[in-house]
This record gives sequence, structure tokens and C-alpha cells, in this order.
Amino acid sequence: MDDQYLDAFIRESKEAITELNNSLLDLESDPSDTEAMDSIFRTAHTLKGNFGAMGFDNASNLAHAMEDLLDEMRQGEMEVTPDLMDLVFAGVDQIEVIVGEIEEHGESETETDEMVQELRAVLEEGATAAGDTGTAADSDSSDSDDSLTTDASVADADIDGEAVDDRVLQAEISVGESDMLGVDAMLAVESIEGRFDILDSSPSRADIEDGEFEDAFVLYLDGPDAATVDAELGTTGKVDSFDVTDVTDELVSGTDADAGGDSGSDAGSSADSDPGAEEEHSVDEIKSVRVDVDQLDDLHGLVEQLVTSRIKLRRGVEQNNLDSTSETLNELDKITANLQNTVMDMRLIPLKKVVGKFPRLVRDLARELDKDIEFEIEGEDIELDRTILTEISDPLMHILRNAVDHGIESPEEREQAGKPRTGHITLRASRERDHVIIEVEDDGAGLDVEGIREKAIEKGVRSPEELDAMDDSSVYDLVFHPGFSTADEVTDTSGRGVGMDVVHDTVSQLDGSVSVDSEPGEGTTVSLRLPVTMAIVKVLFVKVGGEEYGVPIKNVDEITGTEAAKQVNGQEVIKHNDEIYPVIHLDDTFDIEGETANGDGMLVRIRESERQVALHCDSVNSQEEVVVKPLEGILSGTPGLSGTAVLGDGNIVHILDVVTL
Repeated sequence: MDDQYLDAFIRESKEAITELNNSLLDLESDPSDTEAMDSIFRTAHTLKGNFGAMGFDNASNLAHAMEDLLDEMRQGEMEVTPDLMDLVFAGVDQIEVIVGEIEEHGESETETDEMVQELRAVLEEGATAAGDTGTAADSDSSDSDDSLTTDASVADADIDGEAVDDRVLQAEISVGESDMLGVDAMLAVESIEGRFDILDSSPSRADIEDGEFEDAFVLYLDGPDAATVDAELGTTGKVDSFDVTDVTDELVSGTDADAGGDSGSDAGSSADSDPGAEEEHSVDEIKSVRVDVDQLDDLHGLVEQLVTSRIKLRRGVEQNNLDSTSETLNELDKITANLQNTVMDMRLIPLKKVVGKFPRLVRDLARELDKDIEFEIEGEDIELDRTILTEISDPLMHILRNAVDHGIESPEEREQAGKPRTGHITLRASRERDHVIIEVEDDGAGLDVEGIREKAIEKGVRSPEELDAMDDSSVYDLVFHPGFSTADEVTDTSGRGVGMDVVHDTVSQLDGSVSVDSEPGEGTTVSLRLPVTMAIVKVLFVKVGGEEYGVPIKNVDEITGTEAAKQVNGQEVIKHNDEIYPVIHLDDTFDIEGETANGDGMLVRIRESERQVALHCDSVNSQEEVVVKPLEGILSGTPGLSGTAVLGDGNIVHILDVVTL
């Protein structure tokens, strides 16, 4: 099969699936929305035709069955019910799996017969048949299943006995037969996590959510007794069957030698619940962009100019004509600047390319957690560089999942607090000069600032004296510390610690920043500030001893001498517009030895919007555009550094991150 046609088919199919999901969500919220229904039917019909034309009969048959069912709904012959929508969404998910297999292997091995039969059964028996499978599963789930067999042993579990509040219950869980084992397992685990602390699992949390287990997996839960856990699991969605055993005594007898250990198991538990746990649900890398024809014409014209200038430059060098060569180099400067701007514009992609899948994510999580949530997206046409958009998709997913799972309260809790039963989450994007601000705002319970303070002391993140001097905003930012990513924290501080260190690290690597604002009882807003484009940055080179560093020009407000600096309470500061700017000595920050090259040195005052500080250096040299490469490996996330750049002479210069200095 021609790769060109296959790539186009995959791209169009992914766009159609996203459109189908969102139209189905619109229909679910308003069954009388004829526009959404027409869009759904049209998209399903297109998918059926495309799969058939490409020879993927399994997917075509599934899309055909969905089309017939949707036609019944469109004609008013069948009522739109939650169970019916669950079945349709399951069909869409299976189509998405098939498209993923085709993209990776060029073909699909997923069997669709069972799903097609379910859809046809609903067509023949009516909408009530859509809930039959789920009802049967619910009735079976209350009984222990002797067929469940795993090799898990509490002796192998990594559990800190001192961190257990009640009893340790070993829950052996099966989600039954599933075409998306990892997805169903993830939903089951998340639902259970909302009721009990998960101390450990077998296999790892990441493997469970990747579907890498046989018939069942094991969770070690902190609960009052086996009967309570048994009763809760019986009402947990996606759990097909289970077996609960109290293993507290086994744990105590088997871990006496480790009783004095630290909270290493806590950290291990948090690692499982961080990036790997969502690998199954990560947004795919953006591999294609749509380019305006005018941009292609501009690019073609610039390449023509580039070729002409290259010929002129070669002739000037051959003829040793310095004047002609200098003039041609000036032309090249203008051409490359225009070329850079054109290419950067071509790399910009609307935010909706990533966030288009989020409404379905929120819907599924809310349904699993029995919560009523309205989700809105504002500013989805805001554009970002392709690389930034790809990298930021998983952090946004972290934040949204926390908002749904731990931010928004249950309908009953909201009603008791005098709130509407339906919670609201808004993902909002806006443009500020060369940055994009993305906010995820919920009207949930908010963060418990005192709980965060207590946890910071308990984990040794900050001392009591430091915490007393911190305002609430600074305390909220402590949730980005890795020490807060623990299962215990899910309960104590509204769960905002889970994965937030991953969010912070990713955003920092993109030369951005993230902050949290919360009002107890009113809600929480997580704000991400990101550059529109990356890679090519104009920097100011400063000298410190024998080292040279680059400061992004966009962060610089003013360059002055050091005579304006004064000592206030032992801290060197400067004053500007009645505002105090602390002075940061780069030689002390980076332990650099060397004599001052320009009297007492120079001060580079940073823009107040970035950080209210001034950088002390020996001298300020020049400005230049450089290609910045982010730090990787063990250097990733180094405070004060955002990346490196290779200069024309081959030397490597570190680029400063003024926010984390």
C-alpha cells in the first residue's frame, strides 16, 4: 500500500475520531441537538467508507454497525441513554485502537465481531440491551471469583507498615475480557483510589494501566476491614470480579526488619502514579501539520533568494571582492531572518490539536467517579510550536485528571456545601506577547493550605520557620515538589501533589513556568506560561570570571552599573520605580572564580513580569540569535539553566533560566 495514501488515511481517521467523540459528548449533554447528531452520523459514515476503501473490513463492519445504530437514534426510533452512549463510545475507542495498530504495523489484528454483535443486539432488542452486559457484571462482581490466580505475595510488596492507618487488604481484581485491557484497568484503579489509599500493586501501576497482566492484578489497600473493601469493590465500575484478603498480620511478621525505614515505599508508590501510569493515554506526537499555500509560496521565494545570494557570495569570494561579499552577507541576514520567521509560523499548530481529546477524557473519568462535571475549552485556536504542544499534552492531562478526581467534589458533597451539584472545569488559553498562558480552573474544594504546611514539615521540604514566612501562594507552589507525590497526599491535600512535579519539570524544560492559585471551598487554578516558539532565541552574552552565559533578551529590562546597588539587611539590592530588586551574583551561584573584568561589574535587571531580580556579572558583551538545546539526562531540570547553545566558533554557552536562578 502506498505510504502516502496510508499516512493521509491515518491522519484523517484520527481527526474524524476526535470530531466524533466531541459530537457524541454534545449529543449526550443535549439529546435534542440535531446538529451534533447530523455531524455524528456524517463522521461515522465517512469512517465506514474510508475503512472499506482501504481494505480494513473489521473496522468497516464496526463503523457500519455504529452508523446503523446512530441512524436509529437520529430517526428518533431509539432514545439517547447513558448506557447506549457508553456502548457507542466503546465502539469509537475500538476504532481508535485499530487506527493505532494500522499506523504502527500497517494492519490491524483487533477482532470486532463481539462489539458488532453488541451493537446489532441493541438494534434488535432496543436501548435497554445496551446495559445488559454491565448489569450482569455488576451482579457477578459481588462474589469472589476462585478462578482469579496471581503470583502476588505480600512479602514481595513494598509497603511501609508505619504509613498504614487501618488494615492492609490484598485485593485480587479482574476487569474481565476487554479489547482495551489497560484502559479498563486504569479506570478501575482510579475509581478504587478515590475510596482507599493504594499502598502497592502487582504488577506495577504502570504495567497494570498498560494492560501488561494476565487474568488479574493485585492492589494492596489501606482499609478498615475486608468486608468494607469487598462492599466498595462490588459497586466499582469496570471491576468484573475480585477477591479480598486481610494480609496485615503477614505484612507485620514479614517486615519487622524494615520497620525503621524511611518512606521509600511512599516514593515508589508515587512514581507508579506519575508519568508511566498515563503512558497508555498520552497524546500522540504531532507528526503532521497543515500549511497555508501562501506560506509555501513565501518559502519558495525565500529559497530562490537564498540560492541567488549563495551564487553572488561564491563569486565575491573567488574575485576577492570584499565590498560585494559584505553586501551579499547583509542580504543573507535579511533572507535568513525572513526564512526563520516563515518556518516558525509553519510550525505553529492550534491548541485544539491536543485538547480536542480532553472532553472525552473528562467525561469518562467523571462517569467512573459518579460526578457531574461540565467541561469547557476557551482559546483552542491559540497556536503553539509543534514541539511545545506535543510536550505539554501529558502535563495538561495530569492537571485535568487531578481536577476531576480530587478537585471536584461528589454531587452530594457539593450540595451540602451549598454549591450546584454539577462541577465546572475550564481549560483556557490566551496570548501575551511571545507567550501563551494556559489555565485549568475548577470550582472544587480547593487546596488545604494548612495540610500542605504540615506535609511540608513532615517530608522535610521546608522548615517551620520558612513556612511561617511564606504566603499562601508560595505554599501552594510546594505541591510541585517531588516529596508531595505520595498516595498519602492524595487524601491530605486534595490530591494535587500527584504528578505535579512532572508538570513542573516538563514546563521548566520548555523554558516556561507553572503556578497554582487556590481558594479553599471555591476551587483551584493551575496556570502554565509557555513560549510560543522555541529553539531559536536572541540572547545577551554576559561574562562571569572565565565563563560566558546567555540571558534571553526577552527577559532583560535594563543594563546598569553597580553604583546604584545598596545593602539592605545584609542583602544587596537596587531600586527601580519604587520597587526593590535583590541582586543575584552569578559568580556565587555557579561557584566561578575570577577577577571582575569591568570595574565592579554590571547589573542586568530582569523584567518584573518574569522575576524581580538583577543579575550581577563582570561584563556584558553582545547580542546574538542562537539555537537553544534543552538539558537532558541528569542535567535536566538544573536550577538556573534552561539549555545550551553552540556558537559560531564552536564554543558551548549555557543559557540562563532567570526564574529558577
